[in-house]
Amino acid sequence: MSFPVVVLISGSGSNLQALIDQSLQGNLDIDIKAVISNKASAFGLERAAKAGIASHALDHKQFESREAFDHALMELIDQYQPKLVVLAGFMRILTEDFTRHYEGRMLNIHPSLLPKYKGLNTHQRAIDAGEAEHGVSVHFVTSELDAGSVVLQANTEISSDETADSLAQKVHALEHIIYPLSVKWFSSGRLTFQHGQAVLDGEALPESGVRYTTELNEH
Repeated sequence: MSFPVVVLISGSGSNLQALIDQSLQGNLDIDIKAVISNKASAFGLERAAKAGIASHALDHKQFESREAFDHALMELIDQYQPKLVVLAGFMRILTEDFTRHYEGRMLNIHPSLLPKYKGLNTHQRAIDAGEAEHGVSVHFVTSELDAGSVVLQANTEISSDETADSLAQKVHALEHIIYPLSVKWFSSGRLTFQHGQAVLDGEALPESGVRYTTELNEH
């Protein structure tokens, strides 16, 4: 039986598409039960519909508080009984009640080499700081923004003529590799969350998680 997953999005859903593609190709044994967006205009909802996946728009602006929205979102997610919730460009700061409810079974992808550059505008901030490299991190979600235990990171060089847009394109390409791989590790039971720590194959991971190499795809 395929592993049940719910994906949360706010925009184009390119990481959602990477998960769909890997699943269709037989590289990822998951069943995306539903895709939920806080924006009805999100193109990712069209991607879900095209793939025959249940899709929902839950507009956060229709709720009187962050807590009320998160409670409604939680109820909608739990209808599908997922074993993993995947945040794929879901641009909402989540309440502590929400993150606690899904602790150890919710992943996020963040465009920086955490713990560097939490929050927004990560590409320009890395360039402005004179960094030699930048990248992307997959991490477990906790109540502290972009601070949960890191699972997997991939890096890219920052060239002398780099712009935020060109760097974003390089990072996006890495996202579409390491997010499906991280989900594969979790769905196959290799990746767990124990005592606030990401654990892979029984070994607690360091602060920066595993650094991606092409060899990882072969295991």
